[in-house]
Amino acid sequence: MSQPAHPTSHTSPSSFFTRHWKLILNLVTVLALVVLIYAIREQLVETLSNLHHVNLWILALIIPIEALNYHAQVKLYQRLFAVVGNKLSYKFLYRASLELNFVNHVFPSGGVSGISYFGLRLKDGQQITASKATLVQVMKIVLTVLSFEILLIAGLIFLAVAGKASNIVMLVTGALSTVLIIGTFVFMYISGSQRRINAFFTAATRFVNRMIQLFRRNNPETINIERARVAFDDLHANYLLFRNHYRELRSPFWYGLLASITELAAIYVVYVAFGEYVNVGAVILAYAVANFAGLVSVLPGGVGIYEALMTAVLAAGGVPAAVSLPVTVMYRVVNTLIQVPPGYFFYHKALRGDRKGD
Repeated sequence: MSQPAHPTSHTSPSSFFTRHWKLILNLVTVLALVVLIYAIREQLVETLSNLHHVNLWILALIIPIEALNYHAQVKLYQRLFAVVGNKLSYKFLYRASLELNFVNHVFPSGGVSGISYFGLRLKDGQQITASKATLVQVMKIVLTVLSFEILLIAGLIFLAVAGKASNIVMLVTGALSTVLIIGTFVFMYISGSQRRINAFFTAATRFVNRMIQLFRRNNPETINIERARVAFDDLHANYLLFRNHYRELRSPFWYGLLASITELAAIYVVYVAFGEYVNVGAVILAYAVANFAGLVSVLPGGVGIYEALMTAVLAAGGVPAAVSLPVTVMYRVVNTLIQVPPGYFFYHKALRGDRKGD
């Protein structure tokens, strides 16, 4: 008499990923780190070769400046979450900010990876909805961009006083300011209406699903549109809280300005460490252009695009490439070495489920 056949055990790719997602994410992260190190290998060599030109005591000022930069970002987050009714600890947000910076460094996605990670981190660690975390992150970007407009105007004044405000500099500054302001108002217009926010993000979700279906033929709706609409409604409700309490956004605005000032100060310190006192306006404009264009880079941290644009814009502002290029490379490498290791440390602890610091 024949025995009944035993069902063949089969593990689907989705169930394997569900059980081993932390291991897979760790492996992907390590691979991204290797790619980052490989991408900046030439910069590392160049940085080491330029060390004998640098005053290391002045260069070390980057550390307290970057610490102040993170303080400004954390206070900005704290105040924004307070507006939507959440009190988060300074220590937790400092850790999360370091993790977020690490994710944005090693996963080149124009900041999208960081926004996604931030939402998951807060949902897991603080039980805050992903849509609320996303809106806070977007509002942080909006306030930082708007506050940076003050620095752009100041930079243009510095260049004009020094006689370096050429037509190309005026054009770049005007175009950048226009794009930033229009982008901000478009976001506010879409988020201000539940009908508009649902229509826009539903269309965006359908587009993403169609793109995913090119690779996953049997999944016409990877992102469930009805569940997404619930998140969009939550996003709109939290935006209304910001709009109705706009006076409480003054403090986050000034913290956003402080974050930008300290980032620029870190760059300028490297110039001083090289013995160069360049026009502050040129540094402000170059920083804005390089960061804006670096969003579309396919390499970690915008490697290549960032350095090239910084050098080109500084040259337009009267800073020779022979001066700006080694300074930019030094700043990028030192800044990466300061921020990525602690970011990876806390990121790895978060993946392991260590919540002692939260």
